[in-house]
Amino acid sequence: MKKNFKNELKKPLTRRSFLKKSAAGAAVAFATASMGPFVRTSKAAKLELRWLGWEHYNVKKLTAKFEKENNCKVSAGFFDGNSEAYNKLRGGGVKDFDMVMADGFWPRLYAKQGLTQPVDYGKISNMQYVFPVFLPPNFMLLKEETGDNMIAAPNCWGGYGITINMDKVAEEDSDSIFLLYNPKYKGHLCVSSRFEENIALTGILVCHRMGTKDSARPDGKPFNPYVLYDNELEECKKLLIEQKKYLLTRWNDEATLERLLRAQAVWAAPEWSGVYRLIHFDYLDGKSKLRMKHLLHPKEGGLGWVDTWCLTSGIKDSETLELAHKWINYRLKPENMVVVAEEIGWAPTVDVRKMIPKRYVDTLFLNNTDAIKGLYQFDAPSSPEKWERIWSDVEAA
Repeated sequence: MKKNFKNELKKPLTRRSFLKKSAAGAAVAFATASMGPFVRTSKAAKLELRWLGWEHYNVKKLTAKFEKENNCKVSAGFFDGNSEAYNKLRGGGVKDFDMVMADGFWPRLYAKQGLTQPVDYGKISNMQYVFPVFLPPNFMLLKEETGDNMIAAPNCWGGYGITINMDKVAEEDSDSIFLLYNPKYKGHLCVSSRFEENIALTGILVCHRMGTKDSARPDGKPFNPYVLYDNELEECKKLLIEQKKYLLTRWNDEATLERLLRAQAVWAAPEWSGVYRLIHFDYLDGKSKLRMKHLLHPKEGGLGWVDTWCLTSGIKDSETLELAHKWINYRLKPENMVVVAEEIGWAPTVDVRKMIPKRYVDTLFLNNTDAIKGLYQFDAPSSPEKWERIWSDVEAA
């Protein structure tokens, strides 16, 4: 793997964090609004495109090339997670940003709230390179729930799987979510500090055990780990409290998790696969002897995501709307997705298998894109207050 890819991942540039630099990041990305970088005037020499998303997608060399080709300025703001972005947009952020990134069910929520507007796939020729599994009718979350408009364009994909040290964990224990609650590995387990994913992942295991995951649900809809009922949440709380006895710690950023896994202090931890790829690429290159496995799809079920680009309802002029579509098309260009795969380490929704080293293809799950069909997509908790109360009880126990 290229040296710059490793340097990129060794920084605390996590998919769902401010990289322990939130103050600095905020100062650069958001507070600068007071200095005017997001304000267009009649005297502006260049059109500006402003997007809000995860920081690791802010690939400077890709941005610089786009700016040169389109004689424009691209500005980026960053968030920790979907809920933060949602709150920013609802608080008036549609006036500050032309585009927003989202995953799972979040694009539909944005559209329902009038925070985004339709995406014209007819203007995105590079959509032809996207794996069919990430497009309707196979992946419907890019489309309005009750309409024909496309509301988002795919970017990258993955799961919230479990990275496992196979020299420490028995093979028979490595296919289940229960690994994260298994007393056999007490003191060598680690989970993230994000309560939403902790409860949702635990909910999958709990509902599988209770038999409620595959039976008829009270709302008449298929099982969604972000829609848990009181009895299920109570069982989640019990299991999460029990889990505390077996945890070494909870990780806040991927740099910390990487160090713990490399030192073999942690033997199993859920994450977005970036740390797994970093370590496993070293193994493939003969630079590490650590045998890591990433359990993308546990036998009980797992969490997944497809990162997307959405257009905010704040775009009012045709020039900016055209530029935003050009940006999406540019980012979906196979050559640019190779940069994302090799230098950032996220799996593209575009087929780049013939353009990257063969030994990296499987690690990026590019031969297993159908796995997205069996993963429960990230969503907002159906009852945030209840989830926060459950987590508070877990923390206090």
